[in-house]
Amino acid sequence: MTATKTLTKSVLHIASRLNGLTNLRHYSAASTTVISPAVAKRNDLFSQEQRRQKEAVGRIEKIEVRYLGLPEDVTLAMNASISTPYNCAQHLSEGHCKRSALALIDGNVPWDMHRPLPESCTLQLLNFTVADPHIVNKAFWRTCSFMLGAALENCFTEEAQLQLHSFPGPNIKSGSFIYDIVLRSQTWAPNKVELRAISAEMIKLAAKDLQIERLDVSDELALEMFADSHYKHEQLPSIAQQNHGRVTLYRLGTHIDISRGPMVASSRFLGKCTVTVAHKIANEGENDALYRVQGVALPAGFTLSHVAYNTLEERAKKLNPARLPNEPFEDSQQQIA
Repeated sequence: MTATKTLTKSVLHIASRLNGLTNLRHYSAASTTVISPAVAKRNDLFSQEQRRQKEAVGRIEKIEVRYLGLPEDVTLAMNASISTPYNCAQHLSEGHCKRSALALIDGNVPWDMHRPLPESCTLQLLNFTVADPHIVNKAFWRTCSFMLGAALENCFTEEAQLQLHSFPGPNIKSGSFIYDIVLRSQTWAPNKVELRAISAEMIKLAAKDLQIERLDVSDELALEMFADSHYKHEQLPSIAQQNHGRVTLYRLGTHIDISRGPMVASSRFLGKCTVTVAHKIANEGENDALYRVQGVALPAGFTLSHVAYNTLEERAKKLNPARLPNEPFEDSQQQIA
């Protein structure tokens, strides 16, 4: 059966063709994304493990978190394995909560804003205007790939048989964030309207201000959660082996993916965004093909002239040189970003 692609709910009444694949499905503004049983099960398992880990903390121990930054350095008394950098920001000001995209622990360890702190430490809160934004920019680029995966899941019909493969580590100098996917079509070449629809889905996720949740789980649980995903299931043993039998997962809304992180605190940090191209990499069997979907984005609140941003878009259309997923997985250490 030929694959058909759906546009996002905000793109209505579009007559288009997908390299000869017709019958695009359109959604009304009131429609909602249908959650598959596999996605529902994955979310149930994620939430159950999240609750189990919180209940397993046991006796609450106090830790000292030495905040370094404006308006002044201060020592905060927090709870070990419960309090997060975001909780620390709440003790400072609403502005710190809104601006802080990522934390830096003990001067050199990037840390998710909503990840519990296990012991006493120093804490810096990073935004996109810090003197050296490399660390937070890298987390932003990784988050863009993660959100692209979520958007792609929302944009395709079941007939397309979309499979999310993976996204390699972020390389800002490459000019694009990416997600590698497999489709039940060997001739997919999205036009501008279709690429715009995927971009619009990412912007919709940003507008929802969804908290990005991190959870470390056992390899057994990860395998159960991704039992429906051929490629994720195939990658998990190698990932767990390199991380003492543990796998790091992230959740955005109902979308769950594998990534070592860290990521920015919320989807709201995504600003202007363009999905620019989908490069066909190789055929997979008789009916499927592997594609590299690429895009470019700015953090929320950042603006560029039309000419400057167009230059970034054109650069992001070039095939990203990151290791391809059809190359030997073992040689790439951890293919997941």
